[in-house]
Amino acid sequence: MKVIGCQWDLAWEDPESNYARVEELLAPVERADLIVLPEMFSSGFSMNVERIAEFTPSRSEEFLKLIASQKDSAVIGGLVRHEEGEKGSNELIAFDPPGSELGRYRKNRTFRYTGESEFYENGTELSLWQWQDWNVAPLICYDLRFPELFRKATAKGAEVLVVIASWPTVRVEQWITLLRARAIENLAYVVGVNRCGSDPNVDYPGRSVIIDPWGVIVADAGGGDGLVEAEIDLEKVRSWRDEFPALQDMEIS
Repeated sequence: MKVIGCQWDLAWEDPESNYARVEELLAPVERADLIVLPEMFSSGFSMNVERIAEFTPSRSEEFLKLIASQKDSAVIGGLVRHEEGEKGSNELIAFDPPGSELGRYRKNRTFRYTGESEFYENGTELSLWQWQDWNVAPLICYDLRFPELFRKATAKGAEVLVVIASWPTVRVEQWITLLRARAIENLAYVVGVNRCGSDPNVDYPGRSVIIDPWGVIVADAGGGDGLVEAEIDLEKVRSWRDEFPALQDMEIS
């Protein structure tokens, strides 16, 4: 399966500019099976729920469906949705090429350090869906610091773990280290897609990566606008899990 992650300097609270940038980045792509966009890809990591949250029909969802159709690929992207009450939902959604929803996930761990938890409701469920024989589990940014979420996803059968993020430059080494750890401990591919550039509050390093089940970085987008891409091999996951059956000894409460 060919995986492509898009990273760029997101236009602050400007969906149309971000849609256009995604189209530019993907224009040279002739083949993809899974395309991944960052957390809150249409707005940047904003706490201004009233300004950026989307209702149904969602413009960002329609855009993701368009990209899925154009590239004949599944597409994952993060967005903000209105919820009942005062808070929003920081979530992601995936579509297949015909535009059917593959899965939806709400961020389980909102980032208390930046006050995200004051503006967004925590999710309570994981998401697992199938695409081209793979079991795919997506998570969002701060979730990366909670290995129990990844363990539960793996116990449900996840073989590729996708993390979309707005992870800051000041903690970039932790981003890479934690992604590698999640791959090693779960004997799974990990796809981490982050943004680059800056917003009014934070600088971002990019460093979108694809990591194999041994924790080896097989592709790295570096620090600027661009793509991270790699072919990932399902047989490598399954044969390694057979050869090294550590997952049989995990405990899930």
